[in-house]
Amino acid sequence: MLPVPLIQLQCGANSYDWGKIGNDSAAARFAAATTQSGFKIEESKPYAELWMGTHPSNPSKDVNTGRTLLELVNDNTALLSHDIAAKYEGKLPFLFKILSIQKALSIQAHPDKKLAERLHNEDPKNYPDDNHKPEMTIAVTPFDGFCGFRPLSEIVSFLRSTPQLRALVGESKTDSFIAAVGDKADASDEATVAANKSALKDLFEAVMTSEEVQIKKLASELVESAKKSPESFGGKEHGGKEFADLIVRLDGQFPGDIGLFCSFLLNYVKLQPGEAMFLQANDPHAYLSGDIVECMAASDNVVRAGFTPKYKDVKNLVSMLTYSYAPISEQKMKPTPYPRGSNSKSDAPTSILYDPPIDEFAVVKTELKSGNSEKFEPIEGPSIIIATSGKGKISVGPKTETLDSGHVYFVGATAALKLEAEEDLVAFRAFCELAK
Repeated sequence: MLPVPLIQLQCGANSYDWGKIGNDSAAARFAAATTQSGFKIEESKPYAELWMGTHPSNPSKDVNTGRTLLELVNDNTALLSHDIAAKYEGKLPFLFKILSIQKALSIQAHPDKKLAERLHNEDPKNYPDDNHKPEMTIAVTPFDGFCGFRPLSEIVSFLRSTPQLRALVGESKTDSFIAAVGDKADASDEATVAANKSALKDLFEAVMTSEEVQIKKLASELVESAKKSPESFGGKEHGGKEFADLIVRLDGQFPGDIGLFCSFLLNYVKLQPGEAMFLQANDPHAYLSGDIVECMAASDNVVRAGFTPKYKDVKNLVSMLTYSYAPISEQKMKPTPYPRGSNSKSDAPTSILYDPPIDEFAVVKTELKSGNSEKFEPIEGPSIIIATSGKGKISVGPKTETLDSGHVYFVGATAALKLEAEEDLVAFRAFCELAK
């Protein structure tokens, strides 16, 4: 008789400089919730990420045996499903994370599959695997960040109202961009969109390849302007005090950084708990603050160019981006009721589905009031579930385990699942299931 495919996981917390400190970090608290791991939080140490999956940089382990999840699924491919094991070479197709962000992560993008293979072949030190990395972010606490390029009309407005940005780009290139975009910023025909993207690439390259001395000088002037005249900073239409405060905050974290000027080109987004956004490969972004659930294809490839002491690869970042531009409302995801939970047809469904347009993953969020429960139909693929608040139980067949805040479980393919709340419970479940 095969064992019940419900495995409690011990998951590692990474310490990076941008993480929240000590117990303020959800990543640290969740890591410590699995007491079998012996993990102890150091109050002065930053904890940035909790990793859940089979990625070799920080693999999850069975709390009872100490074996890695990768070893377990390789020994029994039915845990993934034979089709998924074959397609993804015996590995979990996704990497599931909790991020606790105290200060800005790098301005970055993740390569598509073809570029990832080339970068890994040319520079395996900085690009440790050959996979692409589309990713989805779901806010657990209020979150802010940058996501994709702003509508071109906003960028034109900033160029006209912000002398430091014009000076960095150069008057000639500024005038060329404004002339090229002109009254065509909102055009949707293919030829005009292509021309607009080309103009945006030229503008972004001019910003990113500016001389360091000039960046420092103009950034100092920019921050002084934000402090002196916050209400009119960046122009009243798209700037103002909130944007001025953001520039001052980011300069406090990375003084004189090129990322300050990227703030005028990238959408500034705020997410409330439960709101989400999806980032395709080759989309620029940066996370600034908050606790989030993140799910991505199983990769650790990052092309960085600002707000970071790490390796900066401006050339590849400039060349790889799609230069798509859109308002932030088009970047946010719209979750739908999850149809395979027992409460899905009630007036108030307790589970919602975040389903990005890729094969590797989707995520279900379940919220149960104390004393309530929900049963879930089998999924033809693997899943990982984490409770982010509350207390409860998780059951697969005859096996029932405690599901308290921070507990993480792997659920094998084709297993029916039940969640019960002893206190108000919030849980996120990442899964992969191939289209039929």
